[in-house]
Amino acid sequence: MGVGIRTAGEGDRELVTRLLDEAFQGDPVSRWIFPDAAHRGSTHPRLMGMFLDIVLAEGRVDVTEDGAACALWLSVPAAADGDHADEGDGPAQLRAAVDPDNERVELVGRLTDRAHPVGRAHEYLWLIAVTPDRQGEGLGTALMQPVLDRCDRTGLPAYLEASSARSRELYERLGFVFTGRTVDLPDGPPMWPMWREPQGEPEGESQDAPRGRPQS
Repeated sequence: MGVGIRTAGEGDRELVTRLLDEAFQGDPVSRWIFPDAAHRGSTHPRLMGMFLDIVLAEGRVDVTEDGAACALWLSVPAAADGDHADEGDGPAQLRAAVDPDNERVELVGRLTDRAHPVGRAHEYLWLIAVTPDRQGEGLGTALMQPVLDRCDRTGLPAYLEASSARSRELYERLGFVFTGRTVDLPDGPPMWPMWREPQGEPEGESQDAPRGRPQS
């Protein structure tokens, strides 16, 4: 039986924020950002809500019809090396809005921005979440597959950062490949930047390896 998927809108903000919060409360990166469980319980939903607002404004949010899973996608345009290395101060603004005294909110944004490939247009899977009691049912794959199929048809790569070894294995099954350099959070868990070339590209199509953003 297929999984019904729809595009989320502003009216789904409470539903999707709650879903993101529940799915990522135990995630290694979320636990690193908010090591105190009580503080994480009260502040983590605010961070997820801010992430969601960015994608609602600039990208697309897919959600299953039953509200059990969601995926946040951004379409990243082609750019020359260095074009986005200094594009505003989003990580600092996010920290100020979510948890001003917590430098880790800002740092994780800066480190992932620095690792994000430049050069080729691609689809960026910012977050994907499945409610804890439905994990392992294939909902994440079902959410991703239509976008990956479209990438294959149009010759567009895709990118994400895996935040756990388990999720990395899932993405590898979908054709993503580790770019070769982890995002290392100080005294925290690694993140694995992963890139997926469109499957079945015509022979002769350029498949230059993505390049990380320059250190600055």
